[in-house]
Amino acid sequence: MLSKSQIKLITRLKQKKYRIADGFFVAEGLKVINELLESSLELHHLFTTVSFKSYTNNQTLITDVELNKVSFLTTPNKALAIFKIPTPKAIDCKGLVVALDSVRDPGNLGTIIRLCDWFGIKELVCSKETVDCYNPKVIQATMGSITRVNINYLDLHLFLSEAEIPILGAFMDGENVYKSKLPKTGVLIMGNEANGISEAIEKQVTQRVAIPRFGDLQATESLNVATATAIFLSELKR
Repeated sequence: MLSKSQIKLITRLKQKKYRIADGFFVAEGLKVINELLESSLELHHLFTTVSFKSYTNNQTLITDVELNKVSFLTTPNKALAIFKIPTPKAIDCKGLVVALDSVRDPGNLGTIIRLCDWFGIKELVCSKETVDCYNPKVIQATMGSITRVNINYLDLHLFLSEAEIPILGAFMDGENVYKSKLPKTGVLIMGNEANGISEAIEKQVTQRVAIPRFGDLQATESLNVATATAIFLSELKR
């Protein structure tokens, strides 16, 4: 049974300021929670409507009605868990690093985290204006990949100014990525969904790259940032 204090904690974790204050985030669904439980993340408490692995005193059996009451999902999926937010590790710039400049959509960030995991990108750096990676919608979209990517929020301008590796930026008017000589080590910057890479960050880019349009009419305005990230990472890894 859910207590009033547990309901209050779960509810407040929907907001970033309380996730930061409490040091916890919420994950939902059997698949996502199982992935997180198999990682190094520390479980705070598991609430489930079905039989689950035993996690001693950290597990509470609840009803579907109770889960519906606290779930952030339109269709709750059997379980909800609270995990401790881990301390980010130091950034390793020896390989490829993905950097996000004010990416705001939770679904886009979650997908980009999954892409980093798929392509073996260990480091993801985000401007402070980028959506919180522990937003419940981001957690759902990562499908567990968040445990395998080191994510840091920082002053992106300062980070790039200190980076001693090539800095690639995604632009509509950049070099054709399919014909460019791409580095094996470097930073790939992806910009805001509506405005692209900010002017201050653009000045730090050492190589502008673009995905050419092949359609006869050339009418498509732009690609979704997550889709574009997938194409760039595929080429960088090819």
